[in-house]
Amino acid sequence: MPKKGTHTPLAPIGDPADSDSLYAYLRRFLEWMRVKNYAERTTENREVYLRYFISWCDERGLSRPQDITKPIIERYQRYLFHYRKPNGEPLSIRSQHTRLTPVRAYFKWLARENHILYNPASDVELPRLEKRLPKHVLTPSEVETILNLPDATTALGIRDRAILETLYSTGIRRMEVIHLNLYDLDAERGTLMVRQGKGRKDRMVPIGERALAWIGKYRDEARPELVTVNDDGTLFLTSLGEAFTRNRMTQLVREYVKAANIGKSGSCHLFRHTMATLMLENGADIRFIQAMLGHAELSTTQIYTRVSIRKLKEIHTATHPARLERTKNRAETETAQRDDATGAAERLLSTLAAEADEEAHDDAAE
Repeated sequence: MPKKGTHTPLAPIGDPADSDSLYAYLRRFLEWMRVKNYAERTTENREVYLRYFISWCDERGLSRPQDITKPIIERYQRYLFHYRKPNGEPLSIRSQHTRLTPVRAYFKWLARENHILYNPASDVELPRLEKRLPKHVLTPSEVETILNLPDATTALGIRDRAILETLYSTGIRRMEVIHLNLYDLDAERGTLMVRQGKGRKDRMVPIGERALAWIGKYRDEARPELVTVNDDGTLFLTSLGEAFTRNRMTQLVREYVKAANIGKSGSCHLFRHTMATLMLENGADIRFIQAMLGHAELSTTQIYTRVSIRKLKEIHTATHPARLERTKNRAETETAQRDDATGAAERLLSTLAAEADEEAHDDAAE
């Protein structure tokens, strides 16, 4: 199986001299994605899953786009359903969905560019994804137990506490934490700028005073011990003075959750789930949570794009449990759509659970 995220050239599939093969068109499709400025991570993911499909086709003597029909794609879909991993477990519904989505995008591109007469994947129905709630959500006391584990007398301990506080306060994604830069924080306004988040979108989110205090302590006392001569401004650094990798950040957070011995497991996404859940329980309007998380949409009737950072900061201060000084003011968090709040919250948490599945799937493919 090809290794996801690798930057070394991968072996061609089928006849490398055939310029009209499925594999040859795959190379053109990937080039088109890069020209159109798709995120490199998205491009790499699509290559991985399309190589699975093209290899499956090649084993069955199907080498050209014109050879592929709707029944063949449906046959591949059944193959994914019956496939068993080395440990005997089937692919999850989300994994099946993830492998089929690039196939649909690939054939849509082939048809649009007139490389084939029609799109055989246009009417293929993808597996229906389950709407699930997060497996684990922390209580405020459990969060505090985890946050108090790092040794604040060491540079690495201060760094780790600052990372955990940032995850809990903002709910930003793992890669968004990794890519934070020193100049992305505005302590005066109590905000944090997420640059080129998922979907290559920038967004500004509020961050609590306690998290800012720990980041400031890390920046002033710990980071100077970790930084190297070639400082590119990355906020959180490893012991080698480098930016974190995805797996290293996951490992760091997971070890603290495990060490807390609270009977729950998880990593970065656990804090994302928890932040959203606790703010909802404390009365925050679903639209404000949605804006903080950077979700494109929750439903067609709930639009959040005009939410101001000032209002979002007020809601965060009023409803997030981690505060230097606790307040009980929730008057501004009342929503005119309270009758629909329960269903909207379930949809939000289901989306978070899907994100966690996607992140876990990415890690498994590393």
